[in-house]
Amino acid sequence: MVQSSPTAPPDGAIAVSELARRARLTLERSFPVLWVSGELSGVTRATSGHLYFSLKDESAQVRCVMFRSRSQLLAFEPRPGLRVEVRAQVSLYEARGDFQLTVDAMRRAGVGALHEAFLRLKADLEREGLFDAARKRALPALPARLAIVTSPGAAALRDVLSTLARRAPHIGIVLLPCLVQGAEAPAQIAGAIMRAGSTGCDAVLVVRGGGSAEDLMAFNDERVARAIVACPVPVVSGVGHETDFSIADFVADVRAATPTAAAELVSAGHVEAIARLAALAARLSRTTRAMLDARGQKMDDLSARLHPPQRQMALARERLHALHERLRRAHAVDRARDARHTAAITLRMLNARPALALRRATLSRLAERLHGAANGMLDKARHRAGLAGAQLAQLDPGAVMSRGFSIVRDHDGRIVRNTDGIHAGDRLSVQFSQGHADVRVEKSCRNSTGKD
Repeated sequence: MVQSSPTAPPDGAIAVSELARRARLTLERSFPVLWVSGELSGVTRATSGHLYFSLKDESAQVRCVMFRSRSQLLAFEPRPGLRVEVRAQVSLYEARGDFQLTVDAMRRAGVGALHEAFLRLKADLEREGLFDAARKRALPALPARLAIVTSPGAAALRDVLSTLARRAPHIGIVLLPCLVQGAEAPAQIAGAIMRAGSTGCDAVLVVRGGGSAEDLMAFNDERVARAIVACPVPVVSGVGHETDFSIADFVADVRAATPTAAAELVSAGHVEAIARLAALAARLSRTTRAMLDARGQKMDDLSARLHPPQRQMALARERLHALHERLRRAHAVDRARDARHTAAITLRMLNARPALALRRATLSRLAERLHGAANGMLDKARHRAGLAGAQLAQLDPGAVMSRGFSIVRDHDGRIVRNTDGIHAGDRLSVQFSQGHADVRVEKSCRNSTGKD
């Protein structure tokens, strides 16, 4: 007789593990993924990130597990006593033989009804055409004044204000305070939006931070939607997080993922304008610097070619000295010639000896006349030299400019003598006796005679 092993199962028996596996498969095949409602109990988050809890009502309870990959997506923190609805697969934990639910989604109880109401209102408003892109208005490129509809104590308001202060601090802000959650919130939000039209603002920001579906319910209200549509200026909706959508988002002219994103959208034109102005300022600076460098180089060239007034005066003095020396030599030659002529006459008179006294008297008169004529010639020559010196002094640019005159040159360095070719906006350089100045022509005109 063959004796069976004490560890081998008797005929027709199965192992516990096999039983647990078959039970799990039967449960999972028998029940589809379904929503189950109940109250949370024994909530525990393991170090692995998995969430363990029980779901119970007045008559029963069931153990549940929500793995880390799903539990980290929850918009709220599960806590004991909270009524929730979970989407789960009925299963069996084979290691302990525990009947359990494997949860992949969780929401607060009542969210299903809220969602159905949301979908109904969304469909009704969509049929009316309130979501049509053709109805929506573009945001102003450079808004000067913005109205913000939110709670004064909300973190969303701080985010919006800090973003606008950083990106466009010159934009005026009008706060229209209201509740953003609760039974009274929809009426207050709608009223604030309607008041925005009388504030003189260019756009309205309707903002609120993230929260549960119940927290955001005020923005799924028909009164809020119709107030946004009736608002006379564009409305930006920045409600919740990026994954949150509300009726306000669909009817608003522009939907922003977050309140901060809403502030960035309305200030984008200012940021772009500031960037363009900075680029233009840099370009203007480079162009001006290049122009000044070129003008400076040209002025250096002109300065090298232009003799200074001191050099011109020195040349004039040298010419005057040369003229004076020529005059002196000419006078000396004339006097020598006259002396020789007088001596010759005297010799002829001595040789002739007739009426010596008479001839001496005549000679004396002739000598006096000659001396007078020579002195007259010398005086005239001195007078001409004085006139020449005065004329040369008048030609001295420094003397002329010291009396209040100045020299005007155009941008090419040419001296400007009249208004021909001078137009408003032209740049001119004015040289004074002490220094110079660059000027811009405001107006060019002629005198009554038709000449400059």
